[in-house]
Parts: sequence; C-alpha cells; structure tokens
Amino acid sequence: MTRAPRRAVRILLATIGVMTTASVLLIATTPTTASAVDVFGSLRVPGEAAFIVGHRGDRAEAPENTMPSLELAMDDLDFVETDVQLSRDGVPVLFHDVTLERITGMPRLPGELGLAELRRLDVGSSYGEEYAGERIPTLDEFLAALARRETARALVELKADWRADQVRTVVDLVERHGLRGRVVLQSFSLETLFAVQRVSPTTPRIMLIRELPAEPVALAERLGVIGFGTTAASVTEVPGALEALHEAGVAVLCYTLNTHDHWQEVSELGVDGIITDQPSELDEWLAVTAPGT
Repeated sequence: MTRAPRRAVRILLATIGVMTTASVLLIATTPTTASAVDVFGSLRVPGEAAFIVGHRGDRAEAPENTMPSLELAMDDLDFVETDVQLSRDGVPVLFHDVTLERITGMPRLPGELGLAELRRLDVGSSYGEEYAGERIPTLDEFLAALARRETARALVELKADWRADQVRTVVDLVERHGLRGRVVLQSFSLETLFAVQRVSPTTPRIMLIRELPAEPVALAERLGVIGFGTTAASVTEVPGALEALHEAGVAVLCYTLNTHDHWQEVSELGVDGIITDQPSELDEWLAVTAPGT
C-alpha cells in the first residue's frame, strides 16, 4: 500500500472544496446504502480490539498477493487486503507495485503486458523456492475463492486512477460472485473514488489518505465513504478526528502496522481495523492483550 504525497493530498482537498459543477454535486450528495457498522460491526472504543486485515494476504507465510497468501488470510481472518491493476487488455489482476521488477525481475509496468504475458511470470521465486511458479491471480480468481468462504471479506485497493468504465468491470465481477457488501473498494485517488460513487453508489468504499484533514467528517460525507485508511501518526496528530468520525459513523483503519508498540498505540486510541503484514502474530497478541476477541 503506497502513500499519497503530502502535496497531492492538499491539492486533492482543495479541489474537493471548490467543485461546483452540477454533475459533481449530484455525485457528492448521492448517499451510500452501506455503512461502516454494516461492514465492520460496531465501531471501536479506546482499548477495544480492532479487527485484523491481512495486508496483501498473509505475507509472513507466503508471497504477497498470490493465492496461497490470500487464502491463508481468508481462512483465518475476517478481512484480507489486496491490490488491483489492469492488464494491457483490461483484465483486473492482483499486483501492488508500479513496476514488475521487485517481484519478477522485469522492469515493465503491469499495464504494459496482456493477461497471457502476465500469467507467464513467476511471482513466487523471489519469496522462496517452495513458491516457484506462482502466478499473478486475476481478480475473478480471487473473488471466486472469497465467495467460497462465507465469513471472509476483502478490502480491494484500486491502484492509481480508474475511469468509470474500468470501475464497472470490477463492480460487475463483485456482483457476479454475489459479494455485495463483502468487498470494500478503496483508493488514494479522488478520481477513482468519484468513479466508484458514480458507477455504484451502494458499493462500500474507503479513502486511503496519509494525513487526515482537520475536518475529516466533511470529507467523508462529500465522498460518501464508510471509512478512512490512514497512518497511526495521522490519527494522533489530528486531535478529536477519530472521535468525530466515530460519532458520524465513519470507521478508521490504520496501515501498515507490524510491531507490538504500534498495535498497542492504535488499540488505546480505539481505531477500528489494523492492516498488517503479521496477521497471525497480531491475532496472538490480541488474544493475550484483549482476551475474548
């Protein structure tokens, strides 16, 4: 999960404040029928255990954004997080980075290759020999696995900017697998969030943002989001933001936290979800620090 540049966030918020066209106003006032409580359950209070989100699956046990990693998280957790990009021929696939180089050694963009070319790439060997030959999953493949697990839910990040017709491809797949309400779309991109709102206002969505604004409730209402995914520092640096969002029924999730100190910090604040690369360890930590969860 990458972080939006600070200057870009300021520009984004300023843009929201001056939007006056009739079409944008129509979008902004379209309510979502999903709520944070519907998707995440009761919003947390300080000291109450947050729900766990496996970041790109369970990266501590298997290569990120591969089916083994994602299935481990889906089997053990309420939520799994993954990233979606489009192949050159418009197929949604699961991959995080801007380029393929870190995982596959190929210095190309995922969108420069067709699905058949992407599926020939080995995304497991860089993690370990036992995962050699793992392939990039399609979103369709992932959603089929999610649908087979009645309690599993997913946060799906749409990377970069998506047009409405591209968003429609994702929404149609979610609907086809009967996963309405079990898949939350999220993005750092204002353009993408508005596209989701225009295409499917009832689809629950989260805004990913490095720094919460001084008045986060107004931003949440304008975008029709059920929550924010942000940093632990952002929650502590904006006094009263978490409380105000909870009063408005908006959830707050923190990424990507992998240490006991961070887990303790956000648990004391009362954030709703913790996105982590160490879901099994976090689960064990919560069992000790918050018995009964």
